[in-house]
Formats: sequence, structure tokens, C-alpha cells
Amino acid sequence: MKYNNFINAMRWMRNHKKLVIFVITVILIAILASCMGGGGTEATLAVGMLIGGVENGKHVVDGPLTTDLTREGSPDLLLNEIDQQIVKIRPMSTPIDQISRYGGSKHAGSMIVDYYSVDTKPTLTELAEDVDEVNTASNGNAPTTVIHTVNDEIFDPTDTILVKGTPGYGGEGNEESGHDLMLYVLDRDNNGLTVMAVNGPTVNGVKNCIPNLFEGSNLVRMGRAASELDVQSPQFEALPQKGRNLCQIFKMQVEQSTLQRLSNKEVGWTMSDQEEAAVYDMRLGMEKSFLFGVPRQLWDNNKKEYIYFTGGIWNQAGKDIFLESSTEFSINEMVDLMRKAFTGNAGSKRKILIGGSGLISRISKLDYTRIITANQHVSKWGIDFTELRSKFGCLYLLLSEVFDEMGMEECGMIIDPEYIQKYTHIPFSTEQLNLKKSGVRNVDALVMTEASCLVLRYPKAHMRISNR
Repeated sequence: MKYNNFINAMRWMRNHKKLVIFVITVILIAILASCMGGGGTEATLAVGMLIGGVENGKHVVDGPLTTDLTREGSPDLLLNEIDQQIVKIRPMSTPIDQISRYGGSKHAGSMIVDYYSVDTKPTLTELAEDVDEVNTASNGNAPTTVIHTVNDEIFDPTDTILVKGTPGYGGEGNEESGHDLMLYVLDRDNNGLTVMAVNGPTVNGVKNCIPNLFEGSNLVRMGRAASELDVQSPQFEALPQKGRNLCQIFKMQVEQSTLQRLSNKEVGWTMSDQEEAAVYDMRLGMEKSFLFGVPRQLWDNNKKEYIYFTGGIWNQAGKDIFLESSTEFSINEMVDLMRKAFTGNAGSKRKILIGGSGLISRISKLDYTRIITANQHVSKWGIDFTELRSKFGCLYLLLSEVFDEMGMEECGMIIDPEYIQKYTHIPFSTEQLNLKKSGVRNVDALVMTEASCLVLRYPKAHMRISNR
């Protein structure tokens, strides 16, 4: 009889295996709880969640391992992904900061950044003063004279100069040829340029005289002309110019009290949401500094140390174009704008136009033709642009509300992304502040920091758009 009862009990336990395991687990937990000090209900519940078996760690027994439990039990275990997240937070609102992050940055070993930039040698200048007609031969040779230009340094001996708007002569020099006058540079010194006419008029039997030239005449530097026996040519030089900018320390701090974190909320608003809002606000401030900041080094008497302010790229651009704000913007003006943006520099054929709402509105109202098309949308650097195509190049168009905030709705800037460089002294990083242990506040605190600046290489590849 007892043997049959034992067999039946074994069968029952085999059929109710899960129930048996549960009962055994409860008994073991109760025994363990009583051994830890009293066997009370609080001890039993504590063991049900966490068993303290290691001095500096906790092991989860009942329930999944969550990020909240991890941050409480091991605050330094989880890494913040702000460095990657920052390029995803509202990139359309901060295009300059966004592009500079995608383009990569150079490490700066100091808060003060010295850099060199070089432009192509200028080819255009103007006559600085009038030149009276020269019609007297010198030792039987063609007449020569000294002229003064706004920028004599761009010319060397053997250069040729085209005087735009001044007619040249053909044949025997008795009739205008329909070509502009060309001059040949014999010498350059502190007094100016010694030149002779290549296709000047014939006056009193003297060929290639120099006609009257007027101040403000446009001069174009042409190719050099050497003689048959010339072996050498004046040396060409293109010296880079030194520039300087300062890295600015950008900081943003987020705090949340312990009670705020523990309190029930009607909507899910966490520390991560505050971080995202803070990163956006920080980027927006950096965008304004990168565009319109003033480079300065200021002594703070309260802190007894220097504060560095970065310079914006608006003042670094090497070209300007002015638009009449009172007149309607035409397709011809748009062609001229693109012409100036893409010519006269060593820049690329794809550039970015960012501007205020007024400028973008005027450009958007144009009736585009086969000369300029605007039916393309492209995504680059995580930003959606409208593409304008012309014979000169492509412009990526984007509204920047920073210009509106600065009171520059009708202004904008054309930037060559190939020649914008970011220097970083302190890369963007986050640090958790333990204000509880230091006795400051009972809060969870996070501070974000970056020390950086932007510089424009090849300044003439970038252009400011302003209104009169």
C-alpha cells in the first residue's frame, strides 16, 4: 500500500513539474531571507529583485536587466551616444555645423588656431589715374609711359594687359579694329608699370601711340609674351596668407532631480528628452557663432582667466555681391549671381547657398527656364536641398532661419563645402557630474562640451550676398 502511494506521488510530481519547481523556489527564498536577518517581508521582496553577492555589483534574479537598473547599479557601464546623435538632431536648422561635422575636423593643439590660405592670383584691376595721350617716339621706338593701377603687384614684365572699353587699332593704326586696346608691360617698380601699346593708333606718323586712358578703366591681366631668345621669365609667386581664429568652448548642462526622475508622469519625458532639446539649443548657438561670431580674447576679472570667442565665416568670405532689395529679383540677376559665385576662383562646381527667408522667397518666385532649372531635390550631409543648375555650376539652396534671427532676411552666403575646415581642440563629449556625492544638489547632471572653430580656405571660393 505504501509502495503504491509512493508511486502515485511520483507520477503526480512528474505531471505537475512546474508547480513543484515553483514551491521549491519559494521555500528556498524563504529560508535564505530568514538567514539574512529576520525573515521579514521586506527582505523577501528585496531578494526577489536583487541579490547582493558582490561588493561592487548586483545580480538580477527576478525580471529582465533594464537600462534603468543598469544606470542605478553601475552608472558608468552604459556609454552615451551623443557624438553620433548630434548629427541627427534637426540638421536642417544648423546647416553650417552639420556640414562641418560630416566633413571631419582637424585636431587643434591650442585654443588659438593659425592657418594659411591662398587664392588664385588676381587677374582684374582698375586704372588708378588718368593717362594722357603719348604720341612721341622714344629713340625711334614705340612710345612708352608709366601707368598706375589699383593693384600693380599682380603684373610682371612681359605680361599683357587688355584695357576693357578702350578701342584698339588695326593695320596701319588709322582705323579702330573693333578689339580692345592691349598694353605690354616692360617693367614694374615703385613708380608704377612701364607699358607700351600693342595695337595703338598712329599719330603724326608714330605707330602704336598710347591713347587717352581714364581712371576706373577695367584692366585684365592676360598671358605673358616672351621673345625668341628669352630663356627665363619673371618668377611667379603665390604666397599663402596667414589667418587666425580662436576656438570657443561651448557648454550645455542638463539636470534632473532624483524626485523628478522617480515621479509618475502623464507623458514620457525623460532625461534623454532633455538631452536632445539641450543638444539642439547648443547647436543653434554654435551655428550663430560659426556664422557671425567675433574673434576676441577677453579677460574675466571674476574667473581670473581668459575667455575665447570664435570668429564667424561671414567675415572670412573673399567675395561680395549686392542685390537691390527694393526691386523685383529677375532671372538675369540670378544668372549674374551664379556667374560671380563660380568664376574668378579655384572653387568647385557645386556650392551651397544658405539665406534668410526674404532671399529664399525671392529666388523661389523666379520662373526658371532651360537656362536655370530648379526641379531637383538632393540629400547631402543629412540635409535636404533644392538644387539650382546653370551653365556655371550647381547651387544647393537652403533656408537658414539664423539669418532671420540676425535681422538679415534678405541676405545669404554661398559656401564651397570643399574649402570649409573645422578645427577642434576639445571634441564633442558628454560627462556625468556626480553632484550628489559632492554635496551640491540631489540631481542627475550631464554636461556637454566642445571647443572648436571654423575657417574658410580659399576665401574667394565663398561669397556674401547682401542687400543695398
